[in-house]
Amino acid sequence: MTDQPSISVTIPDLGQVMAAKGTPAIDVLAEVLSNKKRKQVILARIDGELKDLSTPIEKDCTLEAVFPADDNLEVLRHTTAHVMAQAVKDLFPDVKIAIGPAIENGFYYDFDYERGFTPEDLEKIESRMNEIVREALPITSKEMDISDALEFFTSQGEEYKAELLRDLEAEGEKTVSLYSQGNFTDLCRGPHLPDTGKLKAFKLTSLAGAYWKGDEKRPMLQRIYGTAFYDKKAMKKYFAMLEEARKRDHRRLGKDLDLFSIQEETGPGLILWHPKGAMIRKSIEDFWREEHMKRGYDLLFTPHIARLDLWKTSGHLDFYGENMYSPMEIDEIKYQLKPMNCPFHIAIYNSRKRSYRDLPLRWCELGTVYRYEMTGTLHGLMRVRGFTQDDAHIFCRPDQLDDEINEILEMTLYVLRVFGFDRYDIYLSTRPEKSVGSDEHWELATGALKNALERQGLSYEIDPGEGVFYGPKIDIKIRDSLDRSWQCSTIQVDFNLPERFNVTFTGQDSQPHAPIMVHRALLGSLERFFGVLIEHYAGAFPTWLAPVQATVLTVADRHNDWAEEVAQRLRAAGIRAEADTRNEKLGKKIREAQLQKIPYMLVVGDQETEAGNVSPRTRKGLQLDAMPVDEFADMIKDECMEQMAG
Repeated sequence: MTDQPSISVTIPDLGQVMAAKGTPAIDVLAEVLSNKKRKQVILARIDGELKDLSTPIEKDCTLEAVFPADDNLEVLRHTTAHVMAQAVKDLFPDVKIAIGPAIENGFYYDFDYERGFTPEDLEKIESRMNEIVREALPITSKEMDISDALEFFTSQGEEYKAELLRDLEAEGEKTVSLYSQGNFTDLCRGPHLPDTGKLKAFKLTSLAGAYWKGDEKRPMLQRIYGTAFYDKKAMKKYFAMLEEARKRDHRRLGKDLDLFSIQEETGPGLILWHPKGAMIRKSIEDFWREEHMKRGYDLLFTPHIARLDLWKTSGHLDFYGENMYSPMEIDEIKYQLKPMNCPFHIAIYNSRKRSYRDLPLRWCELGTVYRYEMTGTLHGLMRVRGFTQDDAHIFCRPDQLDDEINEILEMTLYVLRVFGFDRYDIYLSTRPEKSVGSDEHWELATGALKNALERQGLSYEIDPGEGVFYGPKIDIKIRDSLDRSWQCSTIQVDFNLPERFNVTFTGQDSQPHAPIMVHRALLGSLERFFGVLIEHYAGAFPTWLAPVQATVLTVADRHNDWAEEVAQRLRAAGIRAEADTRNEKLGKKIREAQLQKIPYMLVVGDQETEAGNVSPRTRKGLQLDAMPVDEFADMIKDECMEQMAG
């Protein structure tokens, strides 16, 4: 070691260390860390990149010690997946291992085994994992030529690992890294924790089937899911959140509250909106349309099908063909269910000549589109085959783009606030390697998106190279009441479709110029957004959205006429009201109204009937003073206006 050339390693806040080239990162860190800290460190960050502690330092660099934290859960979970695979191999030696990545809330590993795993097997696997953790086995890595790695895994009968290696070899890879702990070795890029003893809290959660490489023509494997955290307190909090999420599951609440259904007879992924769900949808749509008209948008309606050639011109047949339904033949011409609304809006633009004075044009549509999704990916309202996009397209001159993007972003944030979302993760995606459009256009569009975010004072992350091929974009992921992230709003600048459809306007110079086209969705799709709303509010919608805002409850049959009159007067005043005049006890009616999450219950008995009043009670149990019907109606209207003020 002393014969090796010396390198300079900068350790932020702790100074500079001179070390021999090739010294493992942990040994360099040991020079400046206390014994206590030395035992806690789990990874190294070398020039900003996470690495194993055993990684040799080969050049001058910045080196940081990494300790257990939320931002490196992926490494913990991937390590746990390896420990699970080792436990499975120990217990079931004939099993063949496939892949085992970390995912958003945990990890999984796919196995090929002659019989299905059972819940009892999960208990045994978890028990063996705990033994491996107690052994604190060192986790080591080594580089190996692909040919040697292929020979190793083939000799072990691991045909799935061998296939992955052949794929890497075909891509031009020469070497791979293998990680080992105890008697278990896996193909992996890393990094990993230094030893299995660093695993403190994990749980295997479920079993599922999964086709190898997602191909239904390949073998069906068995997938074991799990999760892991750096401490048991965090894991307990996570499972409490899962239980709350289960209670809020929109599929269960959709049935309990009679909002929507999906039925085999009509087809998977196709939503049937029931009266109460349809009323909520109407409230959403009415608000959406009014806000757009206030802001200078015009409404459009377009067909559900078009000639197949339209989708060839737009490029959808090339780029989205696998997600489109098969064409239908009408009068010996092929037609296609629309996967998007954009080409129709362009057709309206091209229906007449446009001048620079006409721009900007802001057009919006609640347009229903159809996309084929594999049956296994369908999930309630969140992943469907027919859905309504809250679509809009803006055609503007380059000099108008900056203000248009700013207006779109301001509107987006306002609308999301009205629906109860004020926390976001925002991403600005820039030009990918394969793209269309000039450098000038890309710089103009990216600058406009960035300027709008900064004018609104919003924090955002740059997502380099993740723009769509036709332009940069802003994606806004809202966070719900359980702090889960949902992709909803997107703003995309498009240079492609105007070129494909020869979209132009006549400029001041009397020459044709291409407008800039902006695609924009605030809610994404009504179906998915409705699912998010159900779970965000656990079905207890704010009064302005509630399908039934008030229910009139009678104490006895002699109060039925007054109850019906109250309900009718409220409906005439624009309040969504109903009367419950069943011959049931008042307590039962109140409980059922609370289960239906109706914002207000209006009790009417002898006093209310005689005085012409109602006695309001909230779904949370707060009893209000008796009041005239008109006063209650005004109270509801004021509450709704306040909620819709954002």
